[in-house]
Amino acid sequence: MVEIPAWFWTATIVLVIGLFVFDLVVAVRRPHAVHLGEATFWSVFYIAVAILFGFATWWQLGTTAGTEYFAGWIVEKSLSVDNLFVFVIIMARFSVPAEFQQKALLFGIAAALVLRTIFIAVGAAAIQLFSFTFLIFGLILIWTAVQLVRHRNEEPDVEDNFLVRRARKIMPVSNDFHGGKMLAHENGQRVMTPLLLVFIAIGSTDLLFALDSIPAVYGVTHEPFLVFAANAFALLGLRALYFLIEGLLERLVYLSIGLSVILAFIGVKLILLFLHEDVNKAIPEIPTPLSLVVILLILVVTTVASIVRVRAHPEEKAKAHSIRMRRKPKKEEEERRSS
Repeated sequence: MVEIPAWFWTATIVLVIGLFVFDLVVAVRRPHAVHLGEATFWSVFYIAVAILFGFATWWQLGTTAGTEYFAGWIVEKSLSVDNLFVFVIIMARFSVPAEFQQKALLFGIAAALVLRTIFIAVGAAAIQLFSFTFLIFGLILIWTAVQLVRHRNEEPDVEDNFLVRRARKIMPVSNDFHGGKMLAHENGQRVMTPLLLVFIAIGSTDLLFALDSIPAVYGVTHEPFLVFAANAFALLGLRALYFLIEGLLERLVYLSIGLSVILAFIGVKLILLFLHEDVNKAIPEIPTPLSLVVILLILVVTTVASIVRVRAHPEEKAKAHSIRMRRKPKKEEEERRSS
């Protein structure tokens, strides 16, 4: 384990909270539709901040910590792109006006960051207490990889997840966005606006993604601090990245296959680690620098192959890959599209 100074922990948390508050002020102070130039600027800004933090980690904590951070951040960033597919569907299903999409994304991402922090703490405790935790994580990732490929051509039903259904039962839902409010009054009655349902849908969706992404990042680093930092900096730039690549997502037709290969690779890495530590030291481990190279190579090949495929078959479009969400039966989906 890497020794993390208390001041480095504190500085990182302050930086993450400061960046999020700054992002919130920028997005909510003046609701507006985000254009390509603005999305590009903020995407580059947050990627630059994440990279600079990685160099600071490398300098302060050493080469091993720096390599593990970058590997974890790249894994989380690539998995976050998969989140964006579902976010696009959510925005479309609830017909969210362009000027309110930033607010919904940010509140959803804030909830995701809090929930992932809890998951990271639970994962760290499990690793300390149970030697077979890496085996379980590895099997979860391999199972997820298989399911990701199996369901790559299906679309999740984002309006019918458990928390959204419960929210509808607790309070009436308005058809009006009421200027971007979460709650409002109609005819003397307190109601939820569709924006609150969008916030719940985004937050709960990311919670489901965290069940896979947290074990994945623990596959490249066992240090909770680096797991937290990789998740935080991957999530912070998600709002801007959403608007930057919203129109490009459907071109990544092989993303589900690429991500499934990455998850399966990390799953095998975790299982080998368990066997090395608990069964036989002669069983080889997969070093983190090699993991970083393999993950980058898979992402490059996936992206290039997707671009080549779409050029040859422009009618093909990528789909969301949230395998844990309820999916529309094919007949129901066909009826929705025809209407």
